[in-house]
Amino acid sequence: MAIVTNQIVSIEYEVKDGKKVVDSNIGSEPLVFMFGKGQIIPGLENAIANMSIGEKAEVLVKAKDAYGEYEAEAMQEVPRDQFAGIELEVGMSLYGQGEDGGTVQVTVKEIGEESVIIDFNHPLAGKDLAFAVSINNIREASAEELMSGIPVENQHDDCCGTGSGTGCGC
Repeated sequence: MAIVTNQIVSIEYEVKDGKKVVDSNIGSEPLVFMFGKGQIIPGLENAIANMSIGEKAEVLVKAKDAYGEYEAEAMQEVPRDQFAGIELEVGMSLYGQGEDGGTVQVTVKEIGEESVIIDFNHPLAGKDLAFAVSINNIREASAEELMSGIPVENQHDDCCGTGSGTGCGC
């Protein structure tokens, strides 16, 4: 039976870039998401659409259907003084705020005397990814989940002990 939009899906996976494991949740908490809402990469979502609970698959997701093609123009030269107090290293990831207010991850590519070159591409951009994935559960979303788009397993209303769930970086 096919998975349909708005169902809550729970998966266990391991993903490799070539022979190197770059991410895995095997042996830990499953990844839980609402199907059809862009909460996982499109190539993986498309690949599991016809799977059932308990089913396992090996899936190759091409770069364009994962984190996109690598874009050389996504590099930016920034004055080094904008990184005051940070001990920079080539290859390190930094997080900042994008123009839309969301979190942006960048990678330090070069460190010069006066400037730093940062890369806005996702670290896995331009890479085909090999997934070993198994479907742990598929269920209908509750009315609250449908409204919020967030599976109950991923809701953390009381993360600070205040009961408010706001202002604590949840």
